[in-house]
Amino acid sequence: MKFLILSAAVLLIVQTGALAQVPPSATEEAGYRGLHAAAAQGDVALIRQLAGDGADLEARDGAGRTALHVAAFKSHDAALEALVTAGADINALEHAAYDVITIAAVADDLELLTRALNLGGNPANITSPYEGTALIAAAHLGHAEVVSALVEAGAPLDHVNNLGWTALIEVVVLGDGGPRHRQAARALLAGGADRTIADRQGVTPLQHAEQAGYGEMVALFKEMAR
Repeated sequence: MKFLILSAAVLLIVQTGALAQVPPSATEEAGYRGLHAAAAQGDVALIRQLAGDGADLEARDGAGRTALHVAAFKSHDAALEALVTAGADINALEHAAYDVITIAAVADDLELLTRALNLGGNPANITSPYEGTALIAAAHLGHAEVVSALVEAGAPLDHVNNLGWTALIEVVVLGDGGPRHRQAARALLAGGADRTIADRQGVTPLQHAEQAGYGEMVALFKEMAR
């Protein structure tokens, strides 16, 4: 029964996860004007000009993206900084509840993540339809360097999302047991993540790894417990 419940939750992630974080489409970009267009193009000079002329820094497109979200999705680091310097909210959430930090984490964009953190991005923001964090998203995807950066930045290690999972659980149940996910798990454990927090069925990350047959992940958990 525990396996069936977990499988249903994993299937939900597979079916909806790819749609949860949606960058601007080519059609949307073609329709952008003002700051959104400047952000999509990475035009720092135009951003500064428009901001200086009083453009609304928090204006939203149809998906609730501000110009800042657009710059993040396009990985225009300098445009991102120009918008924040002008007063844009680095911690704003778009309609699917993603912020710049989580956009960078999902994209495995360490440079953008670092800049966003330095500009005041909060790694503790509750984001996504799953009420998770950037750290959970990065762990799930095996983005180990991003996980390490977020741990160092003080991201909450043991936040439980609305699926009942922590980052340490997701790195196992949504990972493949391979090197990237093991490195991410190591960063979480080294940072002090609580390996005893179980899911709603009472299964711990170690037990999930054992059930999945991830021998090297199991060995890592046991090694880090010493």
